[in-house]
Order: sequence, then C-alpha cells, then structure tokens
Amino acid sequence: MIIDKISTYIGICCLILLGACALPSTLIPRKENKVTPASYKNSLDSVNTANIKWREFFTDPNLIGLIDTALINNQELNIVLQEINIAKNEIKAKKGEYLPFVNEQGMSGIEKTPRYTRSGAIDANQEIAPGKEFPAPLSDFLVVANFSWQVDIWKKLRNAKKSALLRYLSNAEGKNFMVTHLISEIANSYYELLALDTQLDILKQNIQIQQNALEIVKQQKQAAKVTELAVRRFEAEVLKNQSRQFYISQQITETENEINLLVGRFPSPITRNSYAFTDLIPTIIYAGIPSHLLVNRTDIRQAEFNLAASKLDVASAKANFYPSLDISAALGFQAFNASYLISKPESMLFTVAGALTAPLVNRNAIKAFYYSANAKQIQAVYNYERTILHAYIEVVNQLSNINNLKNSYDLREKQVQVLVQSIDISTRLFKSARADYMEVLLTQRDALESRFELVETKKQQMHALVNIYQALGGGWN
Repeated sequence: MIIDKISTYIGICCLILLGACALPSTLIPRKENKVTPASYKNSLDSVNTANIKWREFFTDPNLIGLIDTALINNQELNIVLQEINIAKNEIKAKKGEYLPFVNEQGMSGIEKTPRYTRSGAIDANQEIAPGKEFPAPLSDFLVVANFSWQVDIWKKLRNAKKSALLRYLSNAEGKNFMVTHLISEIANSYYELLALDTQLDILKQNIQIQQNALEIVKQQKQAAKVTELAVRRFEAEVLKNQSRQFYISQQITETENEINLLVGRFPSPITRNSYAFTDLIPTIIYAGIPSHLLVNRTDIRQAEFNLAASKLDVASAKANFYPSLDISAALGFQAFNASYLISKPESMLFTVAGALTAPLVNRNAIKAFYYSANAKQIQAVYNYERTILHAYIEVVNQLSNINNLKNSYDLREKQVQVLVQSIDISTRLFKSARADYMEVLLTQRDALESRFELVETKKQQMHALVNIYQALGGGWN
C-alpha cells in the first residue's frame, strides 16, 4: 500500500515536471547571409595587400617609430586590453559554475533548549552516560566539508561558458580593429603634417616671388609706367600671404598635437622629412576578392564571434525551461564537547541529497529572457550582414578614389607646370609694357593655388592608400 502511494506521488511529480518543461511557441533563428560578390569590378587578384605587415607597408622610419610608440602608450588601446582581461576572467567564472563546489566549514556555539518543548523533553530524559544528562546549556562544535553540484544536464552552463569564450575572442578582434584604426589615424595625420609643411614652404617661395614683383612694380611706378594702385595691389597680396603663413603654422601645431595624443604623450616635436612629399609614389594596391574580407577584416570577425555567442545564449536561455538537478552532500564531525569531536563513528555526520527543480507557475521571467535572447540573436545576424556590406562598399569606394585621384593628380601636375611658366612670361611682358600688372598678379595667384591644390591631391592620394589598406583588413597582423 505504501509502495503504491509512493509510486503515485512519483508519477504526479513526473507529470508536473513534464508540464513545466513545455516550451513557449518555437522561435526559428534567422540564418546569416555570408555571400559576397565575386569580385571588385571584375578584378580577380590572387594577391591581397591586406596580408602585408604594416611595417612593410609603411616605409617611412619616422612614421614607423610613431606607430610603435602608439601601440604601447595609447590610452584607448590599453583600456581595450583591460576589457580583454575582464572577458578572460569571465570565461573562468563561467567554467567554475558547472564544476562541483566544495567548501570547508568550522563552527562552535552554545544552545539552551527550552524544557517544555519536544527537544527539551527528550534531552531531559536522555542520558549521555549512566547517571549523566545532557548539559544545559549545550555546546556545539562542528567541522564539515560541504559539496554542491548543479549537474549540467542540458548544457546550459557549458553553453554559457562557450558564449563567454566567444565574446572574449570578439573582444580580441575588437582590439585588432582598434589597432588598424589607430595605425591609419596616425598615418593620415602624419601625411597631413607633411602636406602642411610643403604648403608652408611653397607659400614662402611665393612670397619671395611676389616681393620681387613688388620691387619691379615700384620701379615701373618711378618710371611713370604704372600708378600707385598697382603698387598697393601687390603690397596687399604680399601681406595676405604673409598672414596666411600663421594660419598654416597653427594647423601644423594642431596636427602635431593630434599625433602626440594618439601616441599617448604630451606635446613634443614630430620628427619628419617633408621635402620629398610631392615625390611620394603610392603603393600599388591588390584588392584580392571580396570573400577575403571575411578573414581579413577584424570587425567582420568580431561580428561573427558575437553572432556565434548569441546562438549559444539562445540555447542557454532555452535550458531554463527544463528541470535542473542539484546534488548536495556534507561530511564531517559534530559534538557537544570538543574532546569528542573526532570520535568515530559516534561524532561523524554525513548527508546526501538530490533535488530536481523545474519552473511550474509564473514563468514570465524566463520566457522574457528566452525571447530577448532570440531577439539579440537576430540583431547579431543583421549586424554581421551590415558589417560585411559596409566593408565591401568601403573597398569599392577607395579603389575608385585611388583611380580618380591618380588621374586628377596627373592633370594638376601639368597645370602647375603651365602656370609656373606663365609667371616668367607675364613678368617679362609686364617689363616690356605688353601686359597689365593685373595679369602678373592673377598669374602668381593662380600658380600658388594650383601648387596648393597639387599638394592637397597628393595628401588625398596618401590618405586613400592608408584607407584602402585598412578597408581590406590590413594593419592588425
């Protein structure tokens, strides 16, 4: 009869647990799309510039020295490195959750049991030895080892640990992405600094040319060939460009300090060689094929790890609907007198217990957690696909930019040659009274602006070179 009742109770418990395991409406996870176009404008390069180490891609020793210093001292990069350490510790914490816990415990105390209670009445009639009753109050000494273990039947804890590992790898890729961004920022600022130095040197040369022209105009005025207006116009042009020097000097100071900030140091001079800036020849770029981006782009790899972690989070959240098995045990010694504490087997105690627990009523919290995990997984899919699309468009834009800038630079270079020759021609014509002073002034002005634009185009070429290297996924390895 008793066995039948126990069987009935067990059956009822099993039915309740099975009912508790019922899942909410099934959610189908969204599958990510990894397909990329076959090529960039029908270009099927077998070589990819992204595989070149940054020390080989950049050849200027001054720039390499700045990058080396930044990779050690940059504060933002060091903050990210600490985030990686935090993620690494999270893996250890998740790993420990599905392993057994063993704790040691030592305790001493004193207890007085009320006489008119069940325990008190038993104590009053119980002898510990012939003619000896329990002392009142009663001391208690305990030395015990406690064991507890949540058996990871549904891999809930192991999935959480794997998810933490994937997020650690994601953080590592985030660090690599920041390295590429930091290197490109320093390189772009460095080339901008070289361009500003070159423009300042051009401006000083042009001021000297205009001052020489001013002396010629003054001589022409003394010869009554021009009026005072011509002299004043040339003086104004000289003063304008002399003032412009200070504007460029301020830009140089700010750009130097931008580099110092990236390098992680207080303002100090940036060692550089600006004299051959306009002679720099951009490196030939090999873009490879778009599928290479999935391997070389650290932001895509980061998004991929986050996506894999989000899938494990869904599986871990789903396991909350299933029963959990907890096993606990204790082994030790307990006695009311310390001298009896290690007496065996009289003072020995042990317990073993197992508990099967499943949510039954009011499962809104775990349902919400499950639905949120699914929504985050879908978010991760969209983020992964967006990152691939963004990377592809970046590369296409920069490849087009490199080609257009090359054509633009070739034409601007010819324009500068023509206008520089025009300065000598206009000056000779002015001396022989065959040209107006305004023609000389405008020719000098146009020549200066064309040389400035040539330097600006060269700077944009070097920036495009840095940006395509980053867009292809180079700079972190």
